[in-house]
Amino acid sequence: MLSDFLLSGSLFDGPLLSEYETAALLLSLKVSAVAVLASLPLGILCAWLLARVEFPGKAIFDSLLHLPLVLPPVVVGYLLLISMGRQGVIGQWLYNWFGISFSFSWRGAALAAAVVSFPLMVRAIRQSFETVDIRLEQAARTLGSSRWRVFLTITLPLTSPGIVSGMIIAFARSLGEFGSTITFVSNIPGETRTIPLAMYSFIETPGAEYQAMRLCIISIVIALASLLASQWLTRKALKRTASVC
Repeated sequence: MLSDFLLSGSLFDGPLLSEYETAALLLSLKVSAVAVLASLPLGILCAWLLARVEFPGKAIFDSLLHLPLVLPPVVVGYLLLISMGRQGVIGQWLYNWFGISFSFSWRGAALAAAVVSFPLMVRAIRQSFETVDIRLEQAARTLGSSRWRVFLTITLPLTSPGIVSGMIIAFARSLGEFGSTITFVSNIPGETRTIPLAMYSFIETPGAEYQAMRLCIISIVIALASLLASQWLTRKALKRTASVC
């Protein structure tokens, strides 16, 4: 029984991480890091638009950005497949002209993770933009600073706590992405098999409950570490911005 196995302590016998677990962990970290870094500039832009600019269709734009949060992950994966797959509307053009393919590769897994985690990143950064005192920016403009200089030297540093928080939350969400990934890029060992997909493979394999439990514990540890890091970095960024102000 699994309970007897856990109580015996044999779950932690042997190496800390097996070769299979190490491969899944490294791939998950790679996919999540690329997803966050690639989507960060667009996330800052969208957050700034939602926080500072009034334009027709803003409510629709906001709803579309948050749509991946409420759609079933399989639907997100299917939409990515028909749009960004090698025969998709956009994916076919990217492959024919630039040789870029997202199908059945880690790049597709990163794209799926970025799409699903993007709303969480935008929400955190937007809330940070909304807390910045516009009068500070206006004062800098009256002293002759350009819009870009004000944004880079005043607005962006004051928004850094939200940016840091949004990045780490998006990173943690990317680590746990499953439905859209397996729908879009399948479950390929060494290429798209991240920790959630590896755990799913073990669950579907008779007699592999212990391996699945080990991956479950690894996922919990990483998620908890990410949340703790987010709180620590956010507090540190808040202290820095408070000292500047």
